[in-house]
Amino acid sequence: MRLIKPLVLLAVVICAKNIDAQNLDKDIKKPTAAGQSNGKVLHAEPLYIDLIRDLGARKGEKEWNVGMGLTDNLSFDSYETLIEYEWAPLNNLGLEVELPFTFYTKNKGHGESTLPPSNRLNSLKLATQYTFLVNERKSISMAIGYINEFELSSFDRFGEPMVIGNVYNPFLVAAKRWGSSFHTLIYTGPKIVQHFKSQLFESAYEVNTNFHYMISNSRNFVGVELNKTIHESDFDMTIRPQMRVGIADNFLIGIVTGIPVSRENERFSSFLRLIWEPKHKH
Repeated sequence: MRLIKPLVLLAVVICAKNIDAQNLDKDIKKPTAAGQSNGKVLHAEPLYIDLIRDLGARKGEKEWNVGMGLTDNLSFDSYETLIEYEWAPLNNLGLEVELPFTFYTKNKGHGESTLPPSNRLNSLKLATQYTFLVNERKSISMAIGYINEFELSSFDRFGEPMVIGNVYNPFLVAAKRWGSSFHTLIYTGPKIVQHFKSQLFESAYEVNTNFHYMISNSRNFVGVELNKTIHESDFDMTIRPQMRVGIADNFLIGIVTGIPVSRENERFSSFLRLIWEPKHKH
């Protein structure tokens, strides 16, 4: 049954490929006669660790995201959901506000001594991203950004105190489109966690590499996201096959499966992202 679902979803992608074709030209800015950039190259954006805004974002662009996911953590399941708003107040500059929630349930077969974590609003996440390089001739874009997360206490101890830590996460993005359909992207940077009560700091380094095939004349794609984390001597990686389907001109659905390669306490996961782009002036 698990194998049948991806095949059905792939068929949906192929059948739906022309739904948003009429809006595709708005996302691909053609080079000027002199070969100079006029601001934006279309790139496939990963669905699990997504970007703050499109690379080369245009002023006035905006987007709402709602995400829902399930992860099997051996002794308990975690259900994640997020609400995210991103917009571009200026050309090449993206801003984002996100509220990520996690809810937990204990798996059957584990004793009463094994308790899942408490449900929580994980953090208030604020982020910015600036695209500093757009080369349309070579179909390359690069950006730098920063995410700041105010970590919040769990619901059963909410407000005692409310903010329990802070996460500092600068990052670099580099993307290239190969021809009209193949896309590669790397998203990388350190993540530093500060615990206010103990005043201790933890750090890890993340490298997320992405490979996608975008179906011609659409924004529908299939691909894979490789999420890698290096923490001291520990290395974790999750492979996330994924697909994005355009349901309407401004409404997309992303479907992701998570396959852990080197994670001690995590099994398969799934994630669904709903993407709505309010109309704006181009």
